[in-house]
Amino acid sequence: MSVVSSIAAAEPQQAIDHFSRRLSVETDCDDVASAMKAGEQDFVLLHVVGSPEAYERRHLPGALHLPHKEIGKERMASWPEDTLFVVYCAGPHCNGADKAALKLAELGRPVKLMIGGLTGWEDEGLPFATGKEPGSITG
Repeated sequence: MSVVSSIAAAEPQQAIDHFSRRLSVETDCDDVASAMKAGEQDFVLLHVVGSPEAYERRHLPGALHLPHKEIGKERMASWPEDTLFVVYCAGPHCNGADKAALKLAELGRPVKLMIGGLTGWEDEGLPFATGKEPGSITG
């Protein structure tokens, strides 16, 4: 018996419940890029860490810079209550997106964390943007 199989796999319904819950709060770089490429961006993409200068040097195309420390009820009032936010940070070594997602959820806002962040985006070979985005909210 291997280390992998020494603990039995979950029953199928347990696995369905577990992975459904995870996918309800996470997305990945490829899914975000595919939605954007297909013109199906039904979410607001938020770059939630770093300075305005760091954001301007490199961010995901179309992402708005809103550091997690600035997320609050007044700031989010610009969007309808049912707006889905996708948050990302620097990468697996950063928990800024988790902090942003928690704040948004506490405000009653739909949110998903894009796993991988900037590091994952780069690993996928996806393009970055520079400068300010139209509609930029900080900087």
